[in-house]
Amino acid sequence: MPGKNDPIWQALASHRTRLADKALVQLFREDPDRARRLRMEAAGITLDYSKNLVTDETLNLFSRLIEANVLPHQIQQMVDGAEVNPTERRPALHTLLRTQPGKAPARLRAEAEAITDALVRIEQMANDIRSGHWAGAGGTPITDILHLGIGGSNLGPEMVSAALETAHDRAVNCHYVANVDGHHIDRVLNQLNPRSTLLVIASKSFSTQETLLNAKTARAWLANAVGETDLAHHLIAVTGNSEAASRFGVAPANALPMWDWVGGRFSLWSAVGITTAIAFGFRTFRALLDGAAAMDLHFKEAPWPDNLPMMLALLGIWYSNFYDAESCAVMPYDHGLRLLPNHLQQLDMESNGKSVDQKGKPIDYNTGPIVWGGEGSNGQHAFLQLLHQGTRLVPVDFILPLRSHHNRTEHHDWLVANCLAQSQALMTGRAALQDDGASAHRALPGNHPSNMILVDRITPETLGAIIAMYEHKVFCQAMIWHINPFDQWGVELGKEIGDAIFASFDNETDEDRFDPSTRLLIKQYLAKRKK
Repeated sequence: MPGKNDPIWQALASHRTRLADKALVQLFREDPDRARRLRMEAAGITLDYSKNLVTDETLNLFSRLIEANVLPHQIQQMVDGAEVNPTERRPALHTLLRTQPGKAPARLRAEAEAITDALVRIEQMANDIRSGHWAGAGGTPITDILHLGIGGSNLGPEMVSAALETAHDRAVNCHYVANVDGHHIDRVLNQLNPRSTLLVIASKSFSTQETLLNAKTARAWLANAVGETDLAHHLIAVTGNSEAASRFGVAPANALPMWDWVGGRFSLWSAVGITTAIAFGFRTFRALLDGAAAMDLHFKEAPWPDNLPMMLALLGIWYSNFYDAESCAVMPYDHGLRLLPNHLQQLDMESNGKSVDQKGKPIDYNTGPIVWGGEGSNGQHAFLQLLHQGTRLVPVDFILPLRSHHNRTEHHDWLVANCLAQSQALMTGRAALQDDGASAHRALPGNHPSNMILVDRITPETLGAIIAMYEHKVFCQAMIWHINPFDQWGVELGKEIGDAIFASFDNETDEDRFDPSTRLLIKQYLAKRKK
């Protein structure tokens, strides 16, 4: 069990104390080959982790931590379909979603066949819509998809759409609405022609409050224009509740499955990816799956210290638990990856935001960090100031494609130069030129760690590998922290109270379950609502 009484934890803490006076620039001076040694490649990704506050002794201690937590066995258990989500008594089979047919573990043959069947249907539906064979009311070709989901069923697909936008042929355009704020869906619906719009409703239960409300609003907008008779031509559902979808008006043939062993933050690999397949073509969606599968294979087979997700995971634990880093930043130097930090926030913080171990006992060590970030070149003129001269240690992942999809060489040269410059500046800093107050304001302490994650360019395959890399990083950290990364009970209480508050708006009951502040706020809202 991690914590101050664990021998390996104690050894890491002692090692951290000994490293306190070692600066990164000194580590490079002592080891001229450090930049070449501390890097690895997998699934089209290069990780340079040489600018981290680690030595060979650190990596050896990481190895002991991996062995003590039988991490390779834990990985195999997840891939083989063991019950790795104990609170919900389920496996977590997101890796199976991207496994090539015929390569699934024998015990998961039935699930693999169901996935294959779903992929066949996704391909056929995507082809029919893109070719015009599937048309809207009056034979109008589908030109726009309105994807309705929330959490992973929105963050993942929308992030993929943004990342692959250079490959978009504009045959069908995508629009995403998750926010329950009516301004958002109004703004999107006002841009669309209902006769050429297809709704994709992604909800495992088909009762998710935000998604269902947006779906009802969009359905009414459609029905008003095309009538109930033609409505089925405009509705697709991805759900585990086909009966509810049918009552909503979704034809059984247009309902795709969402299994209970797929968590929302992993759902972009499932039939929720129908939007990706329609907008970009099924081959692109399959390439995304294949890129993730390549990272899965590396993760399962590569030993330490050559396992890329394991390395990211251990570095994250090193800073969270031994440097008291409360957060980590992700900075993609690619406009297409601008939504990746948003997706990773849910992936990491919903998975590892836990305070009890897998047996339900309280833990006395830090678990999941706060994940944040944004586009690199924009961040340089915003939050990077805090990283350079602030008082908090914030490890950074820089993500950089070496080639772009445009031909503006000077633009990409500057993008690359800025990324590499920020990485170096965080490490080396800048000393005060003089011993006076004015010079001190210009000084940067340096010694801030970072990873450089390189790809040749952003393609469906490399994007799939990047996402899977972070999924596996989160899993490794959870196994070392002894927590369950596949449940999310923390969001339930807010939903329950929200339902009760919503119900109180019409009967105006002053329920005892609401605290005095909330009761007063409800009254203030209802006073405005009446007007």
